[in-house]
Amino acid sequence: MSIASRHPRSRRLVVLVAMAAVATTVLAGCTRSDGGEDRTSTTTVDAGFSASALASGVQRLGTAPVVPAPQMRLADGLVPPTNRWFSGLVFGPDLLPVFPSPISYTPTAAGFSGGLPTVTASANGITGPAVAQFGLDVGATGMRVSAYDQVAVTIAHTAAGSVVGHSTIAEGSPSIGYTAATGQTVTPTATITRSSRTTGTATGAGQEWAVVVEGGSIAADGGSITLERSGSVVMFPVPAGARDAEVGTLQRAAASPLTGVELSRSGSSDRQRTVLAYRTAARGDTLVVPQRSQGTSGLHCTGLRYDTIDGSVPLCTGTALRFSAPTVTPTTELDLSALTNGDRAELREQVTADAAGIDASSFAADTYAGGKNLSRAANLYTLADQLGMDRVAARLRTTTVAVLDRWADAKGCLTRTEQCFGYDDTIKGVVGQTASFGSEEFNDHHFHYGYILYAAGVMAAGHQDLVDRWNATMTLVAADIAAPTTTASFPEQRVYDPYAQHSWASGYSPFVDGNNQESTSEAVNAWNGLAAWASAAGDDGLRSEATWLLSNESAAALDDSVAPDISASAFGEADVASYDHDIVSLTWGGKRDYGTWFSALPEAIAGIQLIPMTPAAPAYLGSPAGGGASHIRAVVEAATPNGYGVQFGDYLLMYRSLASAADARRALTTARTLPDVAIDTANTRSYTLAFIMAEARR
Repeated sequence: MSIASRHPRSRRLVVLVAMAAVATTVLAGCTRSDGGEDRTSTTTVDAGFSASALASGVQRLGTAPVVPAPQMRLADGLVPPTNRWFSGLVFGPDLLPVFPSPISYTPTAAGFSGGLPTVTASANGITGPAVAQFGLDVGATGMRVSAYDQVAVTIAHTAAGSVVGHSTIAEGSPSIGYTAATGQTVTPTATITRSSRTTGTATGAGQEWAVVVEGGSIAADGGSITLERSGSVVMFPVPAGARDAEVGTLQRAAASPLTGVELSRSGSSDRQRTVLAYRTAARGDTLVVPQRSQGTSGLHCTGLRYDTIDGSVPLCTGTALRFSAPTVTPTTELDLSALTNGDRAELREQVTADAAGIDASSFAADTYAGGKNLSRAANLYTLADQLGMDRVAARLRTTTVAVLDRWADAKGCLTRTEQCFGYDDTIKGVVGQTASFGSEEFNDHHFHYGYILYAAGVMAAGHQDLVDRWNATMTLVAADIAAPTTTASFPEQRVYDPYAQHSWASGYSPFVDGNNQESTSEAVNAWNGLAAWASAAGDDGLRSEATWLLSNESAAALDDSVAPDISASAFGEADVASYDHDIVSLTWGGKRDYGTWFSALPEAIAGIQLIPMTPAAPAYLGSPAGGGASHIRAVVEAATPNGYGVQFGDYLLMYRSLASAADARRALTTARTLPDVAIDTANTRSYTLAFIMAEARR
């Protein structure tokens, strides 16, 4: 959720990361007192991100929650999982469904229910809402999340203060596993037709589900299941067209319940690779469903498929998903090498004019607007530096550094509520004390903090004194959104979902459609900003992580929102022909919308996928995966029926310039007379012109 409202030239940092092969494995487990498994992350990290260093930094920053914490259903000792696909299971008074694609999972008063959503479309949306088809009554009266990683979550079902059993779900798995904590009899929500004492099928709401039991048996009448202690039931929806023999094969593969998903990653200058290892109690094969864009490397695929809101996906067996994304190299500078002398003269004049309007009063109090203002100043400073405008650059540096000093002051919130951070010791995260757009509820932190980290990285590059001065606070800001491992102070990569390959923006996710993310481009900006700070600070591990995040988020931004494939061939049996747009601007667990949180206007719907058009933007928005020139033109034309003098008109012109050099030259003419109201607060006319000039002269 979001609304959008240099260093010396001899040390210029055009490219932040030249990736060498780096691999990080991130998952370990320990046993909780309630019998559940607490999965926490372990990895080799920079000393600044160690548990002790983060705890010390938090202590210096001080505890300053903005609002009281919500009700939580969470086992003791776990860091609250904000910004996850399953956050709705934890926060707030209501039992909400979640969407471990390709299925939905809904906690109930006595247990849980699963569903295979039916995909439908309208002119402005593609939907697959949660549906209750088949589940179990386990005699529970309560529930809490007892273990989680970034992909899987385990729910403890309780009665009379004791755990009766655990259910586990994971993205990319069509199965729901239930493991009994004691000997018990559970009741299915639909009668099971047995094929053996331990296997069968049941139909609810028109969908057939397969059932397989270990350590127990299905009653002859199919009305109950008896389980020994540690006995299990696994259920999954039967794909359309599956034959009895195929169902039997799938039941054998699914028989052992999931226990978690282990993430590992590696990167090179060409590709960023991800492995998600699906672990079961038996440590063998299981059912795995890759996203349509992820491929099936290392899997045995059955030929059967599920329909999802993202398209038709294959049902496979195996132990891991393996996929990669093209490396997007972080950068903080536009390539101005091809600009003419006339271009440079024009830019110098515009930079002088824009810089004259920036002073201490130009920076807002909150993390979002204030972060955008900092990013604007950082890009303007970079342009002045590139153009040899030393006096202008020096003045911009002095002003921007002074504002960053305020943000980095660990004790700032003792005397003010503006431009300062505090630590929420209940939710375990850093919060700007002037709240904006739900940031006090952990909404949009990566959108906000990406701008601040970017500005800090630009200004500190080549200036060790600034790194030393800001490092303690900026490390905490970085850890809030992208800690490389879970500690008592922060969760691992709070906002990022490695299966979905994108971030989630809602902190508590109080929605029946699951979590959501609107501004894919601000998510991309977050990781470019993280890389900028990592590079300035000399943190190679964080820089590697940031490049992996940037590359995957960029790939997902194109695939899900900016250039999605919504063709009939991509969606199989689901009819989405009525969807009437070239982009999708708001992605949920259970639907995809053409709309925003803040405006129904077409320029806002397109522009929120472009803001703030950083120097890294052309690498993905202008790539072949971005749809090409005709797609870019179609998106921009749909967004600007009355011209570019609208909100985000600057970004729409910059995006249009990526179509071709000829498009860029026409965009440049328009940009010169663009009304000030069409230039965003994260941007300047100088940067708009420079961005378009770079495309026009290529």
